[in-house]
Amino acid sequence: MSVPSVPPAAPAHPVPPVPSYEVRAVAGIPEVRPGDDLARLIAAAGPALRDGDVLLVTSKIVSKAEGRIVHAESREDAIDAETVRVVARRGALRIVENRQGLVMAAAGVDASNTEPGTVLLLPEDPDASAAAIRAGLRELLSVDVGVIVTDTFGRPWRSGLTDVAIGSAGVRVLDDLRGGTDAHGNPLSATIVATADELAAAGDLVKGKATGLPVAVVRGLGHLLGEGSTAADLVRAPADDMFRLGTSEAVREAVTQRRTVRAFTDEPVDPGAVRRAVAAAVTAPAPHHTTPWRFVLLESAAARLELLDAMRDAWVEDLRRDGKSEESIAKRVRRGDVLRGAPYLVVPCMVTDGAHDYGHARRDAAEREMFVVAMGAGVQNFLVALAGERLGSAWVSSTMFCRDVVRKVLGLPEGWDPMGAVAVGHAAAAAAQRPARSAEEFIELR
Repeated sequence: MSVPSVPPAAPAHPVPPVPSYEVRAVAGIPEVRPGDDLARLIAAAGPALRDGDVLLVTSKIVSKAEGRIVHAESREDAIDAETVRVVARRGALRIVENRQGLVMAAAGVDASNTEPGTVLLLPEDPDASAAAIRAGLRELLSVDVGVIVTDTFGRPWRSGLTDVAIGSAGVRVLDDLRGGTDAHGNPLSATIVATADELAAAGDLVKGKATGLPVAVVRGLGHLLGEGSTAADLVRAPADDMFRLGTSEAVREAVTQRRTVRAFTDEPVDPGAVRRAVAAAVTAPAPHHTTPWRFVLLESAAARLELLDAMRDAWVEDLRRDGKSEESIAKRVRRGDVLRGAPYLVVPCMVTDGAHDYGHARRDAAEREMFVVAMGAGVQNFLVALAGERLGSAWVSSTMFCRDVVRKVLGLPEGWDPMGAVAVGHAAAAAAQRPARSAEEFIELR
């Protein structure tokens, strides 16, 4: 008895296709010369482009076609000319921001694959270069493709190099997934995918840096094409760049950017940032292996008001004893309002535990001066560290003129000497440009 065959049951839900793509190098592109039409050279190589393909073009051939070849006595001279800002330096190696706004080694200046005595500079405007190639291919082949101009970058925290996008046309360079959810329903709040960089890296797997294959094609990812974004969108804004400087450069930046801020916003101060600044402060040098720094943090508005009111009353009483008019007193008190306008106050105090008692007036005075110098070094560390935390500050000397009052209000030990007060907060306005000072004006050679 025969049993009729039963066709397999259809799945309850259609199975979605498994995502895939292919990437291949384009052979047959000749040596590129200044003035060459890259779109025409690529089209002549017969890459059989289709709508939705993404073309990955090594920046070297773009630079050559655009005549970005310069004679330079040394590569270092060319790097200097292309550098806008040094980010980090170690020996001869420099990471810099170049004229295109890219942060990379040696400003992208390349001495390889070019004649001796010459170097290649990056394209003047890589996004415009990508747009020109895309428009040329549309005219020659009647295809709508995306074009990415790529270059080789190192990366923070990672060994090795990879290609990234420095120019783009017709490709959505970033895929913003914020507001969506993952497979488990968890919200995605910070996920922005650098799709153009991922495409550039994929192309680098098949392009040859030394085998004459400067162009690759990615097929199967047509959904990444789109208008309205360029590779410039991949460059992080300075305000959002937590790694904008190298170590020594960051220290110099914090020192030079530290300013006295006299007006603050109402934005609260992160107590953790102040504590990190205190940790920096207590690394200052001090005499006899002592630790002469103490920092009293006034985090509550009530504590700040109580101290400032008591200091004001003591100051007014002193000024009246000095015979100052009420108008003059009011004016002086108003000038001291920088502390009242700050959302956070710190009172640095000096303790002289461990100081030597020489029983000699001159030596004892010098001993105290050493502790005062150490205190100043600690407060300077504190102010610089606050600047590194993007907090403004003003070191005001007022507590030094009424130490007994400050100790009483704050309940401090008798041996603690208040050394001014530091107003801390977010600056209400950007600091004015500071006039440049030459170090030579403050140096005497012997």
